[in-house]
Amino acid sequence: MDVDDVEQSLLQQFSCMGTTDKDVLISQLQKIVGNQLNESTASFFLDMNNWNLQAAVCSYFDFESPNKLPAMAFIKDVTIGEGESVPPSTRFTKTWRIQNSGDESWPPGCCLRFTHGDQLCAPDRVLVDALDPKHCTDISVEMVSPQEAGIYQSKWRMSTATGTFFGEIIWVILTVAEGGTLAVTQQLCHLSELGSQPRNEESSLNPFGTLSPTAVATSLSPFQESVQQQDGDTNMTC
Repeated sequence: MDVDDVEQSLLQQFSCMGTTDKDVLISQLQKIVGNQLNESTASFFLDMNNWNLQAAVCSYFDFESPNKLPAMAFIKDVTIGEGESVPPSTRFTKTWRIQNSGDESWPPGCCLRFTHGDQLCAPDRVLVDALDPKHCTDISVEMVSPQEAGIYQSKWRMSTATGTFFGEIIWVILTVAEGGTLAVTQQLCHLSELGSQPRNEESSLNPFGTLSPTAVATSLSPFQESVQQQDGDTNMTC
């Protein structure tokens, strides 16, 4: 019996399932998926799907599938949040934070792919390192805002190396306006990452005196460096 015959047989059985008799539905589910399914397990899948036979069959085969897809949850927009805008024809960095919400590590070769909407960058995919369960990572894509003011939407999804999508949908919702300040803010942030000037080891500061603004900024630099190092961690536990 070929695949078409099997599909036709299943459709015929589904079409005959106008009954609400639970014993009959259990018997039919066992017949479709195989008699190795006992009554209690068949009852579980049917009850989970409100005693819909077709939905119960799909749930069973999804559960038994040996090739389970990775899991991914969207955590937040790191850049370009609500109320932020970008000037026209301006280069900027869009960053999302995502999590491996499953119980297994991601396989190698996963990537974030553009799937629909306004493509705001030349590459349509970005490789993502394998992520351990319950860990987070930040994914950044270099983009350029359109020339015309307005609201633009871009849809992205995680994909396995074989091209199968998984996880939640990720969006870029971009407001382009002449007075947008996001690009300037990101440029200032990049400048701060260059680091502060080296501290003078032979300091003559009076420990009991009032610190000048320069001294305060210098004394805080180790803390700032620590914070920057923490922010730079892209593989983190959520």
